[in-house]
Amino acid sequence: MEPALCYESRNVSCQRTIYPLPIRITLYLILGITVILTVCGNLLVTVSIAYFKQLHTPTNYLIASLAVSDLLLGVLVMFPSMIQCVETCWYFGDVFYRHYAVCQPLLYRRKVTVNVVLIMILLSWSVSALIGFGMIFLKLNIWGVEEFYYNHVACEGGCVLFQSGLSSTVSSVLSFYIPGIIMLGVYLKIFLVAQRQLRSIQNAGTLTTSQTKATKTLAIIMGAFLSFWTPFFVCNIIDPFISYSTPAAVFETLVWVGYLNSTVNPLIYAFFYSWFRKAFRLFTSGTVFKSDISETTLFT
Repeated sequence: MEPALCYESRNVSCQRTIYPLPIRITLYLILGITVILTVCGNLLVTVSIAYFKQLHTPTNYLIASLAVSDLLLGVLVMFPSMIQCVETCWYFGDVFYRHYAVCQPLLYRRKVTVNVVLIMILLSWSVSALIGFGMIFLKLNIWGVEEFYYNHVACEGGCVLFQSGLSSTVSSVLSFYIPGIIMLGVYLKIFLVAQRQLRSIQNAGTLTTSQTKATKTLAIIMGAFLSFWTPFFVCNIIDPFISYSTPAAVFETLVWVGYLNSTVNPLIYAFFYSWFRKAFRLFTSGTVFKSDISETTLFT
């Protein structure tokens, strides 16, 4: 691999690694397919829920919010990250409940309304933006290690999220570990309540199937999120305390493993939700554009 500079005419340029052409082509193919699957899959989920009136439910609004988040990740993060990963330089400029449904089934429709869900979605997006953008724009990520960052890390053509030990710990705890613990606790309660309800309900085969599927789907979505992102956040919280000795390639790989969570989410929906499979067939066959199919049922 031939070393070079991202900007040959600048003394403060980052070093660039030029991979052999076969490796670059292979990386572009693999990562490109991943980006396409992420964008197309989550776009289909979002459009399906927006288009079909039968899917306008509080639960599906939450799914749509997650799909939009994954879609934006694919377009705004994964695509430029793919180019940076292969070219090793940044050329894009400086700034570029199921809980109530299972635990309180009789109160779910009354308490978890569309307005409540929309407020929850707005809060989750706002808090995420506040933590993510606030930390970077206020330079809280390098608080206390400014001198080391500007002398040994910062260079033109690079785009790396550098964090101090305090920053990596706080951001990881707020964005991953606390939500992860809450998710595990909520799912455990859902599982215990669902098991108790299944034992007490008689002659309710349809309800039993529905509750079982909801519990399994929630478990898989949560399990996928924790499985894909745990390696990165473990590395992220440890790296500052081992003198940033984690190889860049390892760190980059763990980031992309986390990105894959956004790729597999539509596959989980496709496996567990028949409405998603039917919506996919309607869109790909063109049937949805030939008649007012939005008024027909997706559940028969």
